[in-house]
Amino acid sequence: MSSSLPYRIATLLYAFHEDGRVLLIQRNHDPNRGCYSPPGGKLKTDTGESPHACAIREAAEETGLQLAPADLHLTGVISEHGYQGNAHWLMFLFEIKPRLTSLPPDHEEGPFRWATREELESLPLPGTDREQIWPLFWQHRNAFFVAHCQCADNQPDQWTLLQSSLNAK
Repeated sequence: MSSSLPYRIATLLYAFHEDGRVLLIQRNHDPNRGCYSPPGGKLKTDTGESPHACAIREAAEETGLQLAPADLHLTGVISEHGYQGNAHWLMFLFEIKPRLTSLPPDHEEGPFRWATREELESLPLPGTDREQIWPLFWQHRNAFFVAHCQCADNQPDQWTLLQSSLNAK
């Protein structure tokens, strides 16, 4: 796998309705066009934007939520080496603490929907989300983890859990 692929840094925002359903967006653009994922987006690295600032900006742009750093819980950090053979990714997974009461309006990035944890099993999700990211997120709600995925074409992804606050003594 070439190490000369571009490195992309992004945030994923896990927002919940008061009844426990999670907010998803059906992606209109690559990567993961047509798949459901939490809202979020890429950091503005040219301006030195922090992951928290990116999460706050993306929440406002995509959902209309006005958040402060205290409204976010950093649940996990995921690095993906060679995702889909075209980029390396570093993703910061934030849970939005305030609960939502209504669905945000559809966005240029895609339409929103609510989903139960059980409904995630039958929705089209990005492969790495289904195999590890969602399970790690559910396991570490109100906790923290760091994981790495070595992605390879025509081979199973190799996942390593590098840190988990659940294993801390």
